[in-house]
Amino acid sequence: MRIIVPMAGMGKRMRPHTLTVPKPLIPIAGKPIVQRLVEDIAKVCQEPIEEVAFIIGHFGDKVEKDLIAIAESVGAKGTIHYQEEALGTAHAILCAQSALKDKVVVAFADTLFKADFKLDTNADGTIWVQRVEDPRPFGVIKINENNEITDFVEKPQEFVSDMAIIGIYYFRDGEYLRNELQYLLDNDIKDKGEFQLTNALENMKNKGTRFIPAVITEWLDCGNKNATVYTNQRYLEYIKDEEGLVAASAKLENTVIIPPVYIGENAQIKNSVVGPFVSIGNNTTLDNSVVSNSIIQENTVLKNGNVSNSMLGNFVVYEGRQSDLSLGDYNTLKD
Repeated sequence: MRIIVPMAGMGKRMRPHTLTVPKPLIPIAGKPIVQRLVEDIAKVCQEPIEEVAFIIGHFGDKVEKDLIAIAESVGAKGTIHYQEEALGTAHAILCAQSALKDKVVVAFADTLFKADFKLDTNADGTIWVQRVEDPRPFGVIKINENNEITDFVEKPQEFVSDMAIIGIYYFRDGEYLRNELQYLLDNDIKDKGEFQLTNALENMKNKGTRFIPAVITEWLDCGNKNATVYTNQRYLEYIKDEEGLVAASAKLENTVIIPPVYIGENAQIKNSVVGPFVSIGNNTTLDNSVVSNSIIQENTVLKNGNVSNSMLGNFVVYEGRQSDLSLGDYNTLKD
């Protein structure tokens, strides 16, 4: 089994937090978004993960080393592939041609999920979906009485289905997928000016490929600050009973912790109230502050703050008052 993770996008909706790191490496409950994604996929697969192929822009050596380590954390080999130009989802996946073989899961790195199923690896293909109240902003699927997908419909303005595609796909035959993607590029078949995976799916279905849906229990977005803070909250609720959410090296002085929280290595917190639903990165300092429902990344200093529903990046210095914040890396703010 291989996992292919396209993540070459700029993450513009998450700026300023994506000015120095790609969005999939923003931490959720102490781990990067993409690590949470890979780990959760590995849990529902019934076979060992042999390779995790990351499709990126030129993010630098440190990011690439971090991604390789994420693959190794699930017992897989990590490989790096580059998308030089944003030409659509089909083009992005094809940038990892060497990984398109055998059984493959393709997972776009801007979404997380929770599921209570085990992947049926004997199916030709599986499209992971979530039932939504308003399907108009999404691509959706239609199914027949045999639970087979009959149609892919992009952003339907009239109701055809409430089963939205979340951006995770399983293919039993990676070589077959590769050939169908290459066919789109060779014949310049585009939708809205880009090479789209959905066109390949439609072609495969018309040739007899049997796609089935896998309905997840929760779909978590990391597209903007508020959505990412909410996703952090939900993950802390999921893992609240795990050991080690407060690092042994963290120093807490005259501080109240309201679980669930994550506190990283060598964090220093004094005269503060932290929680619920707070993630604090390594080497971060809090003094005389109240923090709830927020993400504070590494090497940041927060003094005299009353912070809720906020994200503070790395190497931030903030001294101030109650706020709803979205501060990127290396900012300094004093009230």
